[in-house]
Amino acid sequence: MGRIGLASVFVLLAALLAVTPVRAEDVDVALVLVSDVSRSIDDSEFKLEKDGYSNALTNDKVLEAIKDGPIGKIAVAYVEFASSFEVRTVLDWTVIKDRATAKAFVDNLTTAPRSFWGRTAISAGIDQAVQLLAESGLTATRRVIDVCGDGTNNAGREAADARDDAVKAGITINGLAIINDHPVSWTFAHVQPPGGLAKYYRENVAGGPGNFVLEVHDFHSFGEAMTRKLVDEIASVPVGARFATER
Repeated sequence: MGRIGLASVFVLLAALLAVTPVRAEDVDVALVLVSDVSRSIDDSEFKLEKDGYSNALTNDKVLEAIKDGPIGKIAVAYVEFASSFEVRTVLDWTVIKDRATAKAFVDNLTTAPRSFWGRTAISAGIDQAVQLLAESGLTATRRVIDVCGDGTNNAGREAADARDDAVKAGITINGLAIINDHPVSWTFAHVQPPGGLAKYYRENVAGGPGNFVLEVHDFHSFGEAMTRKLVDEIASVPVGARFATER
């Protein structure tokens, strides 16, 4: 083949590669962990949140649930938010299929520094997670957003509006409401709204098929609640009635 002919082949191959999509990876669940790092959460509570996620993701029950899925893999991303302009994808998509891949994700999660200290825009966290899911390139049986926080939305657009947009896109949002039983005066209305934070999460944050809200009354029980939450999300078992309240 001559010089011109060979060049033509390379051009043709390049064109084919440019228009042929890379096959998306199949997973049972694409899950975005959305974590509140606003100023009502102090450094010790932030550490306990991270420890809770880490312990849950490497828990034997969670790993077994992943293994028992039809595909045997999930994909996880981690987002932190405070105010409406303070939202960050700390860890992009990671496929977890066994203890080694779970530990790799957890190691990166544990060492990542805290992103923000501002107000609380749950809506910004949800919107970022929706965008991540839309751009993931993953083929997931279910798409789920987990929102963890200790207060109401007090910045950005309404949390319920962001929730409704996510549900319209076929995404389920579950909530982990961390209850501060001894708030300082300036955060009381924020962390203990009328009817309680879990009620607020059920009405404004959670949505989609099989959604549920777990209530945790101290940060030390966060890991246990998160483990139960992950098992049920991965196994797609309705748990609202069983784990609606953690005490």
